[in-house]
Amino acid sequence: MTRKYFGTDGVRGRVGEAPITPDFVMRLGYSAGKVLVAQESARGQIKAGARPAVLIGKDTRISGYMLEAALEAGFSAAGVDVCLVGPMPTPAVAYLTRALRLQAGIVISASHNPFYDNGIKFFSAHGTKLPDAVELEIEAGIDGPLACVQSADLGRARRIDDAAGRYIEFCKSTFPSVLDLRGLKIVVDCAHGAAYHIAPHVLHELGAEVVSIGAEPNGLNINHEVGATAPRALRDTVLAHRADLGIALDGDGDRVMMVDAAGNLYDGDQLLYAVVRSRLRHGPVAGVVGTLMTNLAFEHALADLGVPFARAAVGDRYVMELLEKNGWLYGGENSGHILCLDKHTTGDGIVSALQVLSALREPGGEFHEPHGDLHALLGSLTLYPQKLINVPLAKGFSWKEDPSIAQVQSEVEASLAGEGRVLLRASGTEPLLRVMVEGRVANRVLAAAERLAAAVREAVSS
Repeated sequence: MTRKYFGTDGVRGRVGEAPITPDFVMRLGYSAGKVLVAQESARGQIKAGARPAVLIGKDTRISGYMLEAALEAGFSAAGVDVCLVGPMPTPAVAYLTRALRLQAGIVISASHNPFYDNGIKFFSAHGTKLPDAVELEIEAGIDGPLACVQSADLGRARRIDDAAGRYIEFCKSTFPSVLDLRGLKIVVDCAHGAAYHIAPHVLHELGAEVVSIGAEPNGLNINHEVGATAPRALRDTVLAHRADLGIALDGDGDRVMMVDAAGNLYDGDQLLYAVVRSRLRHGPVAGVVGTLMTNLAFEHALADLGVPFARAAVGDRYVMELLEKNGWLYGGENSGHILCLDKHTTGDGIVSALQVLSALREPGGEFHEPHGDLHALLGSLTLYPQKLINVPLAKGFSWKEDPSIAQVQSEVEASLAGEGRVLLRASGTEPLLRVMVEGRVANRVLAAAERLAAAVREAVSS
């Protein structure tokens, strides 16, 4: 069945344009509420006076107030109670939904997108993304009539005042209790997003000296020249403060990038590799899942360690699906989504950073000895040059069937002479075609990517 509204990570778009409008979001909440009521009734879980309950969190976009109210109205009309936590990282909603034994968690966020975008994504009672079948069931009811249960059966709303404190303690629990961060100066960039009142406290309470940037949200500045998608601000601050490390999160706190004392940037592939190497100190790692965008050098380095590797489609939900299928614990994307299923049910920027910090801090780790750094934790891993170019797509343009694009792609692949790879992929959240070329020789990679991107632009314009 074809999805009408849900993409790879919920429903997302520009605020004020379909589907991110108050009326649609209210219908979405109502339909999701009806599905939850039906599921709980089928399980025999709804007793007299009891109702299903969901948790709603959001990032710091100004539109979050409007969409939160619309969602709350929709769920209430369906007879579902609502717990509100205000600005809260996406992985915090996943954790709190599970910890509070609620039926679902909803996040109002467009992640790394600009403030004028927003979206809605769902977590199950287990803190994982909703199965496709449930999303499709919710979709099927969105365009139906909007009704309302009897007044006595309406859902009620309440605010969880200690949500931030609960999540801070959870994050700290994923860091070994025998270790601390004393003696380290760490810069944390919160992207003016949902982790602005979380991440600095986690690091400080573990003993670090913390310098915070991107921690003054005003509703309009989320992800603007800060955060994981704009790490220059983090790098400059690390160097200016002579810090040991820098951590950059994105607007909803589920992805992470890091910078070392010399200003070198480490992406999701490198950080995941650091975590896996650390885990290997304590026992075997069954396997690791990456995506079609994962650097080829990462795959080769895992092979040298004797760790199996598999690629999923781009999107953390697909990484999760393959991890569950294979029974593995570790996976991620080079964009900074990292899954450590021995610590959390979903990707978490703060928790992922703590796993890297614990690897650096444990006996034999690189910060346990004087003058150690993150680079040493990566061993011999050196990423291959990779060039990604985003090309705007016209609505309805079928790039897969365009013969001129296919011809240039074939020629580019041949020019790499077996020492690289090419990937064309439509974004799941924006009207873009992502053109990626990777290989051992940097100038050859750059030329190939620019040639292919030019061919796509020409095909789109014609």
